[in-house]
Amino acid sequence: MREGFQHQSLAAGRWSAFSLAEQLGNIGSEVNRAIRARGDEKRFESAVLRGLELFDLTIGDIRWRKRLKELTRARELFCDAVLGGTEYGTSLEDLDRYFYYFALAARAHR
Repeated sequence: MREGFQHQSLAAGRWSAFSLAEQLGNIGSEVNRAIRARGDEKRFESAVLRGLELFDLTIGDIRWRKRLKELTRARELFCDAVLGGTEYGTSLEDLDRYFYYFALAARAHR
């Protein structure tokens, strides 16, 4: 198992069993947790780190290599939102709305 991952079983290969909608829906869950954790620095930081970890696992999934530009841009916007949205004017709420539809699509296909 890969060391340093909070999502150990996902990092060990389970993540690649998820569809893109499931992966992005899970990233959205961490975005939502970050929103709810504002004001609690430790919980906020944990949600952000888990979100970045899931972004990195998704970006590293060979199935989505033709979507790397979209995935890396979404990660960049997430980082911008976490840091206050000064570069692109992105907010965590914007990203929450974006990822919500992936979670709905993943749920509809279960």
